Amino acid sequence: MAFALFDLDNTLVDRQSALEDAVATLCRRRAFGREIEQWLLTELADRANLVDFTRLHRAFGLRVSAEALWQEYVDLVASAVTRRPDVIEGLLQLRAASWTVGIVTNGASDIQRAKLAVTGLAALVDGVAVSGDLEIRKPDPRLFELAASRCGVSLADGGWMVGDNPAGDIGGGHYAGLRTIWLRGRPWPDSNPSAHYVVDDVTDAIAILLTESLD
Repeated sequence: MAFALFDLDNTLVDRQSALEDAVATLCRRRAFGREIEQWLLTELADRANLVDFTRLHRAFGLRVSAEALWQEYVDLVASAVTRRPDVIEGLLQLRAASWTVGIVTNGASDIQRAKLAVTGLAALVDGVAVSGDLEIRKPDPRLFELAASRCGVSLADGGWMVGDNPAGDIGGGHYAGLRTIWLRGRPWPDSNPSAHYVVDDVTDAIAILLTESLD
């Protein structure tokens, strides 16, 4: 059985644009100044969860609760994330070619699942594993094992990992026994295992997988 796992942020969806839009809207609604907006853009650059908004609340002595700000941010990010028709079509082609497809992503469960629901990606895959589900983050092989299990397959049978993060996606996929495709962009650590393929866009990775299924 052909099996592939995909990263979510900056692989299947554009996290950076959604982050910038959500932060700008949140600060405008709450009449927060440029200092808070810049703080959020910096602190949420790699990940976002309730703890970050607790720190924000304390750092600036805000009246609104951290919980309310976090939920507002989650809703804003979900509404800002857009679905790319070419990505949707590519996943549909993989499914039509009898691929089992899953998503393995770091992040808080509520915000990641909100993105998956709004974009329709959740309905296009066989299983999803979010690091917030068990507080296990890529490159921990256990998150890949969870994703495979939720897809109804075993890592022992092999497969692919597609993502933009050299350590989390490519390194993690390698140590989980998967072949890997890297979406270039981030700096590459010297000690990181090499990817099997390097591409510029996730649709290029899907094209490679579809070719593999013909071999």
